[in-house]
Amino acid sequence: MKIMKSFLMLMGSCALLCQSGCTDSKGEKVEEAHTKYLVTSPMKMDTTITEDYVSQVHAIRHIELRAQERGYLQKIYVDEGQLVKKGQLLFKIMPNLYEAELLKAQSEASFARIEYENTKKLADGNIVSPNELAMAKAKWDKAKADVALAQAHLQFTEIRAPFDGIVDRFHVREGSLLEEGELLSSLSDNSKMWVYYNVPEAEYLDYKTKTEQGQAANVSLLMANNQLFAHQGVVETIQADFNHETGNIAFRATFPNPEGLLRHGETGNIRMAIPLQDVLLIPQKATYEVLDKKYVYVLDKDNVLRSREITIEAEIPHIYVVQKGLQENDKILLEGLRLVRENEKINSQFVAPATVLTQLDLYAE
Repeated sequence: MKIMKSFLMLMGSCALLCQSGCTDSKGEKVEEAHTKYLVTSPMKMDTTITEDYVSQVHAIRHIELRAQERGYLQKIYVDEGQLVKKGQLLFKIMPNLYEAELLKAQSEASFARIEYENTKKLADGNIVSPNELAMAKAKWDKAKADVALAQAHLQFTEIRAPFDGIVDRFHVREGSLLEEGELLSSLSDNSKMWVYYNVPEAEYLDYKTKTEQGQAANVSLLMANNQLFAHQGVVETIQADFNHETGNIAFRATFPNPEGLLRHGETGNIRMAIPLQDVLLIPQKATYEVLDKKYVYVLDKDNVLRSREITIEAEIPHIYVVQKGLQENDKILLEGLRLVRENEKINSQFVAPATVLTQLDLYAE
C-alpha cells in the first residue's frame, strides 16, 4: 500500500509539472503574439551638421625684430610679453661709431657747401666755367647724401615697434655683440587672429555648393581647454591649390580678439556648420552594425522584417543622416533589434518620425 501511495503521489506531481509547463509555454506564446514593436520612418528635412577641423592660430601680424646694424646691444627698454605701442623704443645698439660717422659726413657736407658757394660767386663773375660750378654742385649733393646715409645708420641703432603688439621672448641680452640681421625678438599684433585649418576635397565641394555665392560662413573655435571661444569667426579666404599628398585645402577664418585671450601659435578645433537640404534622418538606435557596415530592419507590407544596408552621410548626436539605402516611406524597427531576427513577422506600432526625433531618450532599449 505504501508503494502504491508513493507511486500515485509521484504521478500527480508529474502531471502538475506538465500542466504548469504547458501553461507557461502557452503563456509565453500568447505574450509574444501580443508584443508590439515600435517602428517609425525616416524624416526628410533640412538640417545642419557640424564638422570639426584641427586648426592653428596665428596673429594677424607677426614679425621678427632683427638688428639692422652691427654693434653691442646697449639697452633693452621693454620686457618679454609686454604690450607695446607703435613707435615705442624697444632696443638700442651702441651708437658711438655711427655718431662719429654722422659728424664726419656733416663736416664734409659743410666744406662742400662752402666750396660750392665760392665757386658760384666766381662763376657769376665769369671767372670759372659753368662746368666747374656744376662739379662743385655735384660734390655738395654727394656730401648731403652721405649725411642722410649716416643719419639712417644712426637711426638703425634704435629698434622701435612698427605697430601695437606683444613682444615675444628675447634671443639676446644687454651687452651682446650683434651682427647685422641678428634676431632680437618677435612682435605679434593679436587684435585679430587668423585661424588656419585643412578641409578634405569632398567637404570643400559641399561647402562651396551649399553656401550662397558671396556669403561668408561663420565658424566657432573650440580652444585647447574644450571651451568655445567667445567670438565667432568668418571664413575669409580659401587657399588656391589642394595639397596633393593629403587631398586637403586650407581655409582661413578671422576672429576678433578684443580680450587678447588668443595668442600666436595656439591650437584648437574649428567648428564649421554645413547645411544639408532634403536629407533623411533616422535615430542611431535604429541601426546595427555588421563588419563595419550599418543595417536597419525594414518592415515590409506583410509585417515581415528585412535587413537592409544603409550608407551614412553624416552623424549628429543620436541621429544619422542617411545617404542611401532608405526611402522616406520605409518603415524601420525602432527598438528591440536584438530580440528579433531576419524574416520574422511581428506586430508593430507606428510612431511618427517627428515624435521620435524629439523624444529619442524615451525610446531607449
